Parts: sequence; structure tokens; C-alpha cells
Amino acid sequence: MVRSTVPEPGAAAPGGDSGRTEAASGLRRIEAAVDTARAGASAKPDSAQFLVALALLRQMREQLAGWEPELIDAARASGASWAQLAPALGVASRQAAERRALRLRPAADQAATTGDQRVSAERDRRAGIRAVDAYARDRSADLRVLAAQVGGLTGLPRGADAPVAALLEALGGADAAALLGPLLDTRAHLGDGHEQLAARIDAISDGAESARADARAQRRDGNRAG
Repeated sequence: MVRSTVPEPGAAAPGGDSGRTEAASGLRRIEAAVDTARAGASAKPDSAQFLVALALLRQMREQLAGWEPELIDAARASGASWAQLAPALGVASRQAAERRALRLRPAADQAATTGDQRVSAERDRRAGIRAVDAYARDRSADLRVLAAQVGGLTGLPRGADAPVAALLEALGGADAAALLGPLLDTRAHLGDGHEQLAARIDAISDGAESARADARAQRRDGNRAG
């Protein structure tokens, strides 16, 4: 029989230092429920144990999902590159790591529980976009030369066809900021013989992400000062 000290389904997810202790305790209780389930009828299982374990599992999943973008931002702020983050995130390339971070960021922003927090999160997002666009436009000539060189390559894998087509289309436009996405998508298809081009795209990507992070930090610093 499950003890009454076990959180009931629907209890709030733990947070802070005490939350980490509760998370460890919750994990042990989930593992105990799994062991009971695997033991089958011989363990005389109680359905309440499984229900509580499922509720704890959901809470832990939500908490872990909230921690991931925080840890990614902290790693980037501490100097980790996207290439270094990729294996830690379980993805194959720096581009996949960036895309995962971008997918997680809106989910973290939506976790804001008040109107002011939601407004602040949206302003952070817009500040980041403006900073990245400005970064690209300040380097318009370099980006266009790089895009032309990548777009002129031959012998790339078949999977590069669509990214290269998008890159050439963006190259024909007036806004250099539109080149960033296609360049990053094409980077994944640059193999042996194209290391220098790949390194230049990596440097551009790192600079753009730094500009995004700096803009968000400056906006938040300004809010605290105000």
C-alpha cells in the first residue's frame, strides 16, 4: 500500500533545492512501481501505487523539459559551441542542436504564468530576432560571398538540393538576413573538401546566436535597472 506521504496525482511539480530532493524521491518511487509491475501478480500490486507513479512521472517530465533550455542557455553563455552541445542533446549535428534549442525556447516561454511574464518572453524573442537580423545585415557582403560559394558547389549529396535551392533564392533577394537559415541548412551537407566553408558557416552561426543571447541579456538587464 502506498504511504500517505506520496504526492497525489495533480500535485504541483517540485522546484528549487527542495524540488530536486523531491524529484530524487519521486524517481525512487517510480522505479519501485516499475519493479512491482514487472513482478506481476506475485507482488500483489495496488493500482494506487501505479497511479501515483504515473502522476510523478508526468511532473518530472514537465520539470525536466523546463530545465533543458535553461541548461542549453547556460552552456552557451559559458562558451560551449553548438558542435559540443550536439552529442549532449543526443543529436547528430550542430544544426540539429540549434533547431532543438529553438523548438524548446517557445515551450519555455509559454510556461510564463502571468500576463507580464508572457509579454516579457515575447519581447525577449523579438529582441533576439532583431539582433540576429542586424548581425546578418552588418555582414551582408561576407554572407553573400559565402552563399555564392556554397551555392556554386557541385557533387554535394542529393539531400543538399533543397537547401541549396533555398539559399540561391535568398541570395537573389535584398535582405541578407534571409541567408542565415539556408546557410545553416546547407552546412549539414558539407563534407570532406569543404571544411573551410563549413567553418565559416559555423563562425557566422555562433556569432548570430551570441548576438541573440546578448540582446536578450541586455533587455533583461535594462528591465532590472528600470
